[in-house]
Amino acid sequence: MKKVLLPIILLTAIFGCKTESKNHENQAQEKQAQGETLPFMWEGANLYFLMTDRFNNGDKTNDLNFDRTKTPGKLRGFQGGDLKGITQKIEEGYFTNLGINAIWMTPVVEQIHGATDEGTGVSYGFHGYWAKDWTTIDPNFGTAEDLRNLVDAAHERGIRIVLDAVINHTGPVTEKDPVWPNDWVRTEPQCQYSNYENTITCTLVKNLPDIKTESNEEVDLPPQLIEKWKAEGRLEQEMAELDAFFEKTGHPRAPRFYIMKWLSDYITDYGIDGYRCDTVKHTEEFVWEEFKTVCDNAFAEFKANHPDKILDDSDFYLVGEVYNYGISGGKYFDFGDKKVNYYDDMFTSQINFEYKWNAQQMPKEALFQKYDSILHHQLKGYTVLNYLSSHDDGQPFDAMRQKPFESANLLMLTPGGSQVYYGDESARVLKVDSAQGDANLRSAMNWKAITNDSTTRAILNHWQKLGQFREQHPAIGAGKHRLISESPYLFSRELTLGEMEDVVLIGLDLKEGQKTLDVSSVFSEGNVVYDAYSNQEVKVSDGKVVIDSKFNLVLLELKK
Repeated sequence: MKKVLLPIILLTAIFGCKTESKNHENQAQEKQAQGETLPFMWEGANLYFLMTDRFNNGDKTNDLNFDRTKTPGKLRGFQGGDLKGITQKIEEGYFTNLGINAIWMTPVVEQIHGATDEGTGVSYGFHGYWAKDWTTIDPNFGTAEDLRNLVDAAHERGIRIVLDAVINHTGPVTEKDPVWPNDWVRTEPQCQYSNYENTITCTLVKNLPDIKTESNEEVDLPPQLIEKWKAEGRLEQEMAELDAFFEKTGHPRAPRFYIMKWLSDYITDYGIDGYRCDTVKHTEEFVWEEFKTVCDNAFAEFKANHPDKILDDSDFYLVGEVYNYGISGGKYFDFGDKKVNYYDDMFTSQINFEYKWNAQQMPKEALFQKYDSILHHQLKGYTVLNYLSSHDDGQPFDAMRQKPFESANLLMLTPGGSQVYYGDESARVLKVDSAQGDANLRSAMNWKAITNDSTTRAILNHWQKLGQFREQHPAIGAGKHRLISESPYLFSRELTLGEMEDVVLIGLDLKEGQKTLDVSSVFSEGNVVYDAYSNQEVKVSDGKVVIDSKFNLVLLELKK
């Protein structure tokens, strides 16, 4: 079999200084200039999750809209982050330097105009999960042109864009946001979460109207939406598009299909690559089967209409948020009285809520072996998205960021997909004075620390090295894991796809200074091997390599 080896990354050995960050940028730009292409697999994607409003403010002129002027509770109002800000960081190479090949951002659709007050102070829909109008982008986040520019900029760099799909609820009811008609939503009972039925046919929380996703009854558009579109001068266009969608699909004009149409427009109009689906277990399974078909058809339509913008032949990506799903369940989530398979004919991946606990409680090798076994057996052909912190998990792996290097080692090197939550890579602390609940997790990205603090830059540098190595080698997330030796701790990952073979050898918890490592089970005598962490080449002699570095880990690949 012909071996096609993946290209290497040249990383500087200077740890934690501005020079190294600049070198990372130069190397990324050089890679792009050379037109190098790398195989991409969602099974091992390195995905960056950011809150659109909290990442980077690229346009301060759009910071206030719809008279959202009430004083919010701590971290519960809009702070200015937008699509232009994300695009700026894409163009600067921030994500490329981190080895990110997919970006998931919180919803960008127009949010309710008013605010709620549920005991944590006034809250606005800065997070994107309180939809008022799925058909347009909230001006606080930007414009249609901004989103198009973002997707194009990302795709030019081989980075996929994943938006966030909310199907099962509208935004809360406020003085500015009337409730949708009762043939669209239910406002009670509130979910109890003790069995299948009282997790689905109910409202997630108080004052969050639940879309009647189970209904096949044809409904008219909400009058407030018709009035809004008429005032904006686009009623006829929206109605014509809906007529075309329902005629083409044959679906009834039931609530869920309106929303599916509106969400699929972001695929056909902008060419996004995937959706993270919100509150999956609170929606009937057949809804997700239908949504997958709608998304797949929209993706095929986009590719047919824009052959020059096709990145590769990857399918549209759907990752589900089945809250508290864990990899140990394989394809099934257990409601207590019923088990449901959300993978087959629905999702490519599931967010793995179990991972942070496994990372805390299991030795590394046991962790890696467990995930390797499940992903190549029960979940073969699918994957999970591992994370250590997120926007709504109040028990993150390392809230005070006391273990940023260990966090990177674990997340970047565990089989499956990796979800870097904005600030994981820069030790953004997840406890904020005076903040309550999930607001602690949602502070602004700590750009000043990256610029001014050498410790933060050292942490970022570590994440960059591991992230780039992972992005260069799909074997790390999608390949087979094999223990080489327990002491020193060495393991390999290997992936074969057609004529491509990707093999790496990784060592963790090694001694600093000179280390002699037996690599004979992975590399051949006389091979030149490159350590992407310390930036040095060595030759295999007597089945061994000698790495002399001040670091306690090695990332070894065969020199091309």
